[in-house]
Amino acid sequence: MEKSDNMTEMCSRFRYGLGVICLLACLVPLVCWSEDGGAVSAAAGEGTAGAPAPSAQADDSASGKGEAAEVMPSEPDDELPEAPVVEEAPDPVIPSTNAVPGEAAPAEAAEGAADEPVDEREVAYDNMELMAETIMHIRKHYVEEKTFEDIAYGALHGMLRGMDPHSDFLEPTAYEGLKEDTRGTFSGIGIHIGIRHGILTVIAPIEGTPAYRAGLLSGDRIVEIEGESTVGESLREAVGKLRGERGSGVTIKILREGEDEALKITIVRDDIEVSSVKGSRMLTRRTGYIRITQFAEPTAGLLQEALEQLLDDGMEALVLDLRSNPGGLLRSAVAVAEKFIEEGDVVVSTRGRANHGEQIVTRAKGALHYTDLDVAVLVNGGSASASEIVAGCLQDHGRAVLVGQRTFGKGSVQSVIRLRSNAEAAIRLTTAHYYTPSDRLIHNKGIEPDISIPVPPKEWRRVLVRRAHVETPDLFKPEEIAEYEDADDRPMQRAIDMLEAVLIFEDRQ
Repeated sequence: MEKSDNMTEMCSRFRYGLGVICLLACLVPLVCWSEDGGAVSAAAGEGTAGAPAPSAQADDSASGKGEAAEVMPSEPDDELPEAPVVEEAPDPVIPSTNAVPGEAAPAEAAEGAADEPVDEREVAYDNMELMAETIMHIRKHYVEEKTFEDIAYGALHGMLRGMDPHSDFLEPTAYEGLKEDTRGTFSGIGIHIGIRHGILTVIAPIEGTPAYRAGLLSGDRIVEIEGESTVGESLREAVGKLRGERGSGVTIKILREGEDEALKITIVRDDIEVSSVKGSRMLTRRTGYIRITQFAEPTAGLLQEALEQLLDDGMEALVLDLRSNPGGLLRSAVAVAEKFIEEGDVVVSTRGRANHGEQIVTRAKGALHYTDLDVAVLVNGGSASASEIVAGCLQDHGRAVLVGQRTFGKGSVQSVIRLRSNAEAAIRLTTAHYYTPSDRLIHNKGIEPDISIPVPPKEWRRVLVRRAHVETPDLFKPEEIAEYEDADDRPMQRAIDMLEAVLIFEDRQ
């Protein structure tokens, strides 16, 4: 029995080596191939006229996000010329990886094959052969010359974008851009975007940025950037187009709910600086207000400072505004949520593929827990990711009433994995989903508020302007402020009324 196992292992290793040899056997002739069939001189480094220059293999691959590009059929009205006949590659170019010395011939092996389990390695070798042959045909017959790096990068992008809109291959430039994102040092229009139903969609503009000042709203669908359609474009590609030097302009076309025609908007780029906690103030004698614009490194500390100040001012209830908050760091969301629940309570859990990796449960820690504070959380369609984690946690533990609209539904975990073959590139891969403490899946579902109040885009725009006037009155003229004094923030007012009613009820107990 031991001899048989050893022999099987030896055959497997031989088969693996044969597969690698097969791949190399396909690639080496391609490097030396010339368009007229002549050989390229390796010694002189020259080939016949028009021969594609050999290129080095890409030795690397690189929060990228993407959508698989759609394949558009040719228009039937245009009659295309007959394509030239392309001969298939001769058999010796790609030797079969299916034959191992001592194995039965394919016809003989077919008998009883249905009764045998599928060998994953066999399938892998067959697909390696398929990939190698495809690379050969691209290099030899494609209408334009493509380097091995072009082909490899294209294959990696397609492979990962085909998984979901958030997975992608990060080339060195894209990987560096991602690191800039986390450092917060970049120039652009200041917007968080995602892919919804295959369309580039605004999750939320970052407050105080060019996109915010231009009037972009959560739910706006970006159909063109600089006159080019965004259909089939990855998020990383779109971000690359929207970013640029400070002072430069970019024109986008959007579709907005309630508008009959597309809107074309030109936005001037600027440096993006974000303050994550804003608007802290007392709304009534006993009800305070804090707005979190995103979850960054300093957010929990800034929230703590705001809470202490409001408590000194007599706060007994809190309106926590997470509207149009696109998310941010998971650890920041946990640090915020745990302030309002008991120590040891579950904040969120992450779960990967079934039977692959354990469920990770994150529980509340810390010394300060404001469990006696009545809380209402404002949410809308721009509340995503980390915002949904906080809202879902407080709702599940009965620590807050959610008021507003259903959240965005972005509850997947992306891991950025640097590739060993080149440290300048990486892949961004969806590895898990977020679940609320009561085991509700967030992704593609969102969090339903306890009190639903739909707010049309035009009404929301007036609320945003009025809010800016209240929080930074020195930046506006008196006549501008007067124009929006009647803007009614209905979700906010409902939250205030509810909390005041709860406080009155508690006083009578």
